[in-house]
Amino acid sequence: MKTQVVIIGAGPAGLLLGHLLRAEGVDCVIVERAAADYVLGRIRAGVLERTTTDLLERLGIDERLRREGLLEEGFCLADGERLIRIDTYGLTGKHVTVYGQTEVTRDLMEAAPGRGLEIIYEAADVALHAIDSEAPYVSFTKDGSERRIDARFIAGCDGYHGPSRRAIPASAAREYERVYPFGWLGILADVAPCHDELIYANHARGFALASMRSRVRSRYYIDVPLTERVEDWPDERLWDELAIRLGPEAATRISRGPAIEKSIAPLRSYVFEPMRHGSLFLAGDAAHIVPPTGAKGLNLAASDVAYLSEALTGYFRRGDRDGVAGFSAKALARVWKAERFSWSLTKLMHRFPEDGPFERQMQMAELDYIASSRAAQTAIAENYVGLPL
Repeated sequence: MKTQVVIIGAGPAGLLLGHLLRAEGVDCVIVERAAADYVLGRIRAGVLERTTTDLLERLGIDERLRREGLLEEGFCLADGERLIRIDTYGLTGKHVTVYGQTEVTRDLMEAAPGRGLEIIYEAADVALHAIDSEAPYVSFTKDGSERRIDARFIAGCDGYHGPSRRAIPASAAREYERVYPFGWLGILADVAPCHDELIYANHARGFALASMRSRVRSRYYIDVPLTERVEDWPDERLWDELAIRLGPEAATRISRGPAIEKSIAPLRSYVFEPMRHGSLFLAGDAAHIVPPTGAKGLNLAASDVAYLSEALTGYFRRGDRDGVAGFSAKALARVWKAERFSWSLTKLMHRFPEDGPFERQMQMAELDYIASSRAAQTAIAENYVGLPL
């Protein structure tokens, strides 16, 4: 089998790249190790920057997004006593949209057959070959038989644990990582949100986040040590802790209900450089991880894909090699800015084990400054809604 681009991974990054390439007449095939149902079963974030929603609109895969997505004009920071509202729309003129990553994936998957985007699910033992050449190929096993796809380029959109990044020689790579000493314990429940907008809370007992997936489905988090187990947190204990950490105003509006899903997600900041080696490109979690603070993960993947689709389209339609050559530097410039924002917001809103009374007072002073400074709020708002491509 031959194609122009093999895309490894059928998460939102790979699917979005596939649709963008097909819309420009570039042949591509997506190879995914898991079954389609498994891909759809992943519970992920749900705040979309304008960059992401614009791409879906451009593709005409935004009907359900426009119907069901919640436009958000701001969000709140809480210091245990008060809510500090960041008026993102008033400060930047831009919205974010609350719409689950699972729903984005579903929309992209369902649109694929009608647009000629081929997806091969349940591909085992995926391996990349000859990535230093102009004739790379991907091998895998499907239904017990070995298969091969030859291409001009390979796009690794297969996440942190996929084979794409590991195919790049260690001698050609640099890795940057910060592992955080806590995780986010999350609960998803079919209850109305406690607030119309997201709340990031810094309390003496720790961090909390109130978010939503819809008007009738809420997603809440608290930070816990990595030694904690989900089994130690029955629903009522978690609801009680949320009510304390989110502060009195939000606590009175919390509706409690049984968990649909409950899990602990570790936090890390990670960047792999470069994002291109030979005929292989990396996008999304294959190249970088951000803490969920600030909701940058999916949106960074979308900006990677926007840059990459533009570069590949230029190569195949006009013979332009400059876009391909410049992809990594262009993508990484935006990646590092998003990493900075997620890291700084994580530092501001969480209690670290090494922090003492001084660090706590610095956090409180920073929040108090943000509450009274339009300039500080504007900087936060610009980063939260997404920096321009």
